[in-house]
Amino acid sequence: MSLSVLRQGSGSELVLLHGWGMNAAVWEVLPAVLTAAWRQWRLELPGHGASPFEPRHDGLESWTDACLAAAPERAVWIGWSLGGLIALEAALKAPERVRALILLTATPRFVRAPDWPAAVEVGTLAQFHAALLADPAGTLDRFLALQVRGSKSARDNLRTLRRELARRPAPLPAALALGLDLLRNTDLREGIGALVCPTLWLFGGRDTLVPAAMSADIAHLLPRAHCQVIEGAAHAPFLSHPEATGTAIAHFLQEIC
Repeated sequence: MSLSVLRQGSGSELVLLHGWGMNAAVWEVLPAVLTAAWRQWRLELPGHGASPFEPRHDGLESWTDACLAAAPERAVWIGWSLGGLIALEAALKAPERVRALILLTATPRFVRAPDWPAAVEVGTLAQFHAALLADPAGTLDRFLALQVRGSKSARDNLRTLRRELARRPAPLPAALALGLDLLRNTDLREGIGALVCPTLWLFGGRDTLVPAAMSADIAHLLPRAHCQVIEGAAHAPFLSHPEATGTAIAHFLQEIC
């Protein structure tokens, strides 16, 4: 079975990949600059929303293959958080398929390391993994709260995330567990220097999961990357700061199109 895809609009092709535990409904809040001129392919990751979760969906490569199979032949890809990690892998694996890459609070490595200090502690994800076994719904809700922590509009953003999440089928616990494994274990830093497509990396100035300080590390690994910090935003800048996020994306797309 193929992944669930919600298609909307017309124009140039745009693939959108949501974050861990979310689904395609979260993109309903996209700014008009992306809804008016682009044909959107809102993919739901394996085990999320209406997408199946099959034995073959056992790692980053298989999740990426499933997304590539559901996506148009060539498109601009936007990935948020975990979705950004998969979009990055897609661009490395099938560069002819990815016209440009926009990473929303995403990173080639999510957990901290001696040479990668601007990242989340591995223990944070380990705690979520353990709690997921006992209370999947509660663990997901706590993770949603963590994504908006630090934003000036955290309460409103959390309500939006909860509302959008409820519009689609709930994610499967096995898919959530594997998604956390991907966040904890994946390291694509050695590969991103080989990226051939234009890239835009957007960070939230108050993000506690992917700190804005990581923009300097990305610029070091990929000097030609476009990096920008959305001040006052947390882990979901397109929810809390849609105008600033939309403007940054629009300027980037105008430069490359």
